Amino acid sequence: MNLNVFGQIVKNEWLKTFEIRPDMNLSMGEFVVMPNHFHAIIGIGENKYNTQRDTHDDMQGNTQCRDAMHCVSTITTTATNDKNDANNPKNKYGPQSKNLASIIRGFKIGVTKNARLINPDFAWQSRFYDHIIRNDESFQKISEYIINNSMNWSEDQFFK
Repeated sequence: MNLNVFGQIVKNEWLKTFEIRPDMNLSMGEFVVMPNHFHAIIGIGENKYNTQRDTHDDMQGNTQCRDAMHCVSTITTTATNDKNDANNPKNKYGPQSKNLASIIRGFKIGVTKNARLINPDFAWQSRFYDHIIRNDESFQKISEYIINNSMNWSEDQFFK
């Protein structure tokens, strides 16, 4: 795949993703920039954001914890003062940083910022699709798919 200027931006921002987040213990797997999409494997190793378990007691005295595997709070909040009313809700899942969604969000922001210098109308699709690789067989299959994706581009439904 010969990358145009937008493809180069995507590639450079993906590579930068690993440089700017050394605290997250990221590992880069296979990736490919296609004319209309992007595939990548990213590993998030143990780090201070996904191994600590925050615990505290809720209003009923039950111990609540943070789901360290997914970095999502298991605690729901209720409005108790003017700052946490229905007009100013608190995210019941806790801060959404230092997780896969924040990595992808940062990557897409970097690409968008640079791409809009060339084309002010540049836009991403609204979502990204992820898949948890649970074993070596799955890892090998997905890696091969990514490696071979550009060779199969002429068979893609969006090929023009």
